[in-house]
Amino acid sequence: MPRPRSEKARVSVLDVMRAALSAGGYEAVTIEGLASQAGVSKQTIYRWWPSKAAILGEALLSGGLPGGDVTVPFTVDLGADLRAWFSAMSVALGDSEGVAIARALIVVTASDPALGLALNETLAAPIREWVLGRIALAVSAGQVRADADAGAIADQLIAMASYAALLGRPLGEERVEATVSVLLRGIATPAS
Repeated sequence: MPRPRSEKARVSVLDVMRAALSAGGYEAVTIEGLASQAGVSKQTIYRWWPSKAAILGEALLSGGLPGGDVTVPFTVDLGADLRAWFSAMSVALGDSEGVAIARALIVVTASDPALGLALNETLAAPIREWVLGRIALAVSAGQVRADADAGAIADQLIAMASYAALLGRPLGEERVEATVSVLLRGIATPAS
């Protein structure tokens, strides 16, 4: 019968994984290094997690993902709200940790699709909720066509922010403006 996890040791391994990811990227992380820095044996790590990707997945799920806490209050101006969201998301994902996590999510998704899906859904859920709420408000105010697909809009915004983080190039003001302008032209209620 396997020994139960020591919560202190588990938290230590997860903290070390997050720190190692920020410091050197996913590729530089080794099980030996994690074990040494967390003060546990390699065998303990392998008993608790089947792979480095599984450790990363649990570390990210338990420690939060950058961008997941980005909130922008709704105003009466949909364009301003979208610009503010893009700017806040870009800052949240634009640092070295955001870039490392974006890149690690691809590795995790490729090596463990179920874990990757869970991580991506965890990251996307608050973004999707914000976009759905904001588009619904714009529809009810008559600013956006009722047939605008808020889910598709959310997916596109998530994809753009994620791609910028993956490349390590935050979205600049001009790119944000161009994106929001194109989006608004596509979903705006036709002028009478």
